[in-house]
Amino acid sequence: MLSQEDLKQIAAKGITESQVETQLEEFKHGFPFLKLEAAAGIGHGIIAPTDEERAEYIKAWNDYKAQGKKIVKFVPASGAASRMFKNMFAFLNADYNEPQTDFEKKYFDNIEKFAFIDELNAACVKNEGKDVAALIADGNYKAVVANMLEEKGLNYGQLPKGLLLFHKYPEGPRTPLEEHLVEGALYAASNGESHIHFTVSHEHKALFEKKVNDKCRIYADKYGIKYDVTFSEQKPSTDTIAANPDNTPFRNEDGSLLFRPGGHGALIQNLNDIDADVVFIKNIDNVVPDRLKDDTVTYKQLIAGILVTLQAKAFEYLRLLDTGEYTHEQLEEIIRFVQRDLCCRKNDIKQLEDADLVIYLHEKLDRPMRVCGVVKNVGEPGGGPFLTYNQDGTVSLQILESSQIDKSNDEYMKMFTEGTHFNPVDLVCAVKDYKGNRFNLPDYVDKTTGFISSKSKNGRELKALELPGLWNGAMSNWSTIFVEVPLSTFNPVKTVNDLLREQHQ
Repeated sequence: MLSQEDLKQIAAKGITESQVETQLEEFKHGFPFLKLEAAAGIGHGIIAPTDEERAEYIKAWNDYKAQGKKIVKFVPASGAASRMFKNMFAFLNADYNEPQTDFEKKYFDNIEKFAFIDELNAACVKNEGKDVAALIADGNYKAVVANMLEEKGLNYGQLPKGLLLFHKYPEGPRTPLEEHLVEGALYAASNGESHIHFTVSHEHKALFEKKVNDKCRIYADKYGIKYDVTFSEQKPSTDTIAANPDNTPFRNEDGSLLFRPGGHGALIQNLNDIDADVVFIKNIDNVVPDRLKDDTVTYKQLIAGILVTLQAKAFEYLRLLDTGEYTHEQLEEIIRFVQRDLCCRKNDIKQLEDADLVIYLHEKLDRPMRVCGVVKNVGEPGGGPFLTYNQDGTVSLQILESSQIDKSNDEYMKMFTEGTHFNPVDLVCAVKDYKGNRFNLPDYVDKTTGFISSKSKNGRELKALELPGLWNGAMSNWSTIFVEVPLSTFNPVKTVNDLLREQHQ
């Protein structure tokens, strides 16, 4: 099935022949649905700290930072903003010239409120000889949109979200990249330094680097810190082969194999390259102006404080187990910690002999740990927090997407639709072990949690394979803790009109 030319193409991407063969088998057999126990809720897998506890955890985080630990803010930022402008591309290509849909009308009625209005005005004057208001008065709405989306103007249809102007300030508008620089200073700096890592696409990397060079000094002076900003790209070795509907390899017109990016789960490799004690993960578009940052900062410190508190306890227990000198009562205490605090349960734990019990406890304590902020479900798309059965028969907390759930199972669908919370990608991760060594994160991926979707290329149908998602299957074998955070910390921008929400004004 694979020719010598194919094998050369595969090797050039850093992929092995056996990986490709495994992926082709996965197209044939699909991935198993997950076995669920329940949706997580307050008191059942989700912590809702009291005011007093919150203050203690924030203190724990500030004490931890004072120890000189290395903290990194990891921001997936490779997505182009084209989906943000889907409605406006449709308007540009429509057979009518004035706004018809509610979306189009809202856009034009509020156009002066967008942070990019001054730049858009300048582009319109340069290219059309008139500003936005004059073009609208002439009924030339499409010229305005073309100058926003196309290369002759702002080129927003092709730029990444991180480089669009999101928020207005007296000193000038800010991009999401800049808002993340500010956040890094406010809750993720230690030793007078803020380390921020953006994953970007190859074609946008130079633009990101230029923006950082232009803006870093401003925020460094404002917050009295030094920035260490780094970038990485999704690795070609994480691309996956595409298949025809009959599960044979999909080929381009020139006969070469088609490979596609493996989805955000590929970023576990980028995360694995980060040298840090603690890593915050947050999407590029979930940012707010300074006037609303207080809640974000408070709850980031809270979840980080919970992380380092639980990690310290896990390390203490691991060192005790290593001595071999522990009482039955101490083992009982460790079991309670694993079951109650880390929410990992093994139904037949009482049947284990002491030696096997110690091996089991050691394994569950000695692995990466993450604390995930979850918000009340308000109907936004996204994964939900669940108690799920793992490959080894244990039950633990996981973030699931709807694609991982058997839609024909009424009980599971009820859990998913009636779940009280969902995951806004608000994570803080501990990625070193109790001896100070970095975990090899790919070892903790559940490879059975990939996903197959239907796509097309040049009018031909194809099947695409996504790797286990970064905060789903790629972190399946981590210790996971869920903490309720307020909706005010979740303000994603999925469409251009989301920038008109009060939270972005």
